[in-house]
Amino acid sequence: MARKTGSHGDITGPKVQAAALRLIARHGFAAVSMRQIAREVGLQAGALYRYTPDKQTLLFDLMRGHMDALLVAREGAAMAGTPLIRLDEFVRFHIRFHLERPDAVFVSYMELRNLTPENFATLEALRRVYEDQLEVILRFGVVAGVFDVVDTKISTLAIIAMLTGLTTWYREDGRLPLADIERIYTGLVHGAVGVK
Repeated sequence: MARKTGSHGDITGPKVQAAALRLIARHGFAAVSMRQIAREVGLQAGALYRYTPDKQTLLFDLMRGHMDALLVAREGAAMAGTPLIRLDEFVRFHIRFHLERPDAVFVSYMELRNLTPENFATLEALRRVYEDQLEVILRFGVVAGVFDVVDTKISTLAIIAMLTGLTTWYREDGRLPLADIERIYTGLVHGAVGVK
């Protein structure tokens, strides 16, 4: 029997992930069924299991994919210069990367509670790799006398939360262009780390 058009694994697999991401971002992991995901892609429910063994694995793969993409993109970002230059670059990188992926950001932060302990630990380790990059910048800034930070770990988490929150309200057709918002957020981060 011939395959249906579009049912090839390297085409359908990404469609399954894209549909799952949209549905979970819109309705939440607990409210989305495998049947809904299959219907969104145009598959029979049973056929979905050719692309993922279960819903937990699908969620983990979505979140892991987001973190892997973030870390790969970060490897290509400039990481030289003074602590202040590196901090500003991190702010711009974080904003731009995350604004292009609002559904992935939402799922990656809001659905951590639905991961198994083992999957949660894997994701937390990846998140720490990213967070550590900002914390190193803050530590260098403190040592250089450029930043006044009491606790670099808490400041790191607070800055990342503030920057990530932008994805919940930013609209391209909003009142301010992205360049202005980046400038404002950079100023807010400067205030948070006590730029001297």
